[in-house]
Amino acid sequence: MPDPCFFEDLGPIALKDLVELTGADLADPSAGALAIHTAAPLGRATGGCIAFLSDRRYLSELADAKASACFLRAEQAALAPAGCAALVTPEPQAAWARAAGRLHRPWRFAANEPAVHPTATLEDGVILSAGVVVGRNARIGRDTEIGPNTVIGAGVSLGRGCWIGSNVSIGFALIGDNVRILSGAVIGESGFGVAVGRTGAIDIPQLGRVILQDGVTVGANSCIDRGAWDDTVVGENTKIDNLVQVAHNVRLGRSCALAAHTGISGSTVVGDGVQFGGRAGVADHITIGDGARIAAAAGVMRDVPAGETWGDSPAQPVRQWMRQIAWVAKASRSRGGGPQ
Repeated sequence: MPDPCFFEDLGPIALKDLVELTGADLADPSAGALAIHTAAPLGRATGGCIAFLSDRRYLSELADAKASACFLRAEQAALAPAGCAALVTPEPQAAWARAAGRLHRPWRFAANEPAVHPTATLEDGVILSAGVVVGRNARIGRDTEIGPNTVIGAGVSLGRGCWIGSNVSIGFALIGDNVRILSGAVIGESGFGVAVGRTGAIDIPQLGRVILQDGVTVGANSCIDRGAWDDTVVGENTKIDNLVQVAHNVRLGRSCALAAHTGISGSTVVGDGVQFGGRAGVADHITIGDGARIAAAAGVMRDVPAGETWGDSPAQPVRQWMRQIAWVAKASRSRGGGPQ
């Protein structure tokens, strides 16, 4: 279930009401009264959950699914296991997104709330500058300083000795000690999850969190998105420059360094001590091993082994890249510009 510190539980909701909301067809109409409490990915769903299957690669998860209901395409409906009600639709992911939005809602700031919510906990030595807003049940550790016009969302936990700049937005986040977040950074906003439905693109609710471990630095105007379901995690002592994007479900190891304009796409796993040059880009679901180095402006499209240095776009081992550059330079000087 999504963390109740950050998300309001709107369930239970009768399955027939979710059928009406999404336009799906319930394969067994007698299941319409089933109470649905939460939305979850298929592999994480338990009793009372509604899930979806849109990719045949995950058919094995369907066979073992513990979900009470699942959105499926017509040709897969018969594969739903006993105890899992099949909701037939041509757009399973979009239907699930609508259902998830009906079951879970981020805690909101109320118009009449004071700037610092009375349920918030501030330890000794906390400094709040002018215009700071602190949401319900937020916790701020000793000797943490927060700059002007910064917003600390509901349920956020900030450790001790942190320094938060001005105009920072932090939500859906658990943050360790001695973390520095520079002005204009945004921590915990929705990751870029979109499903295509019959009525157009639909935002997929992002129901995870951000975890920043001790000693992390986040540069000005950088963004770290919360997870779609699993957490986005930045390891101890990792240093992030200005204008960096870290997408949902990314896991950055300890003592990494990300120079300005680096972009890490969703569900990428980065080991300890990895270094990224400026404007490096990484495709989604990539694994980068410990101690690897990614050159400036590189475009990483596949896994990078530990300890290697890669550059170019698409990225490749640096020695291979340098040989290609040398060959091109030599060919350009030769008569005819190279081999025919």
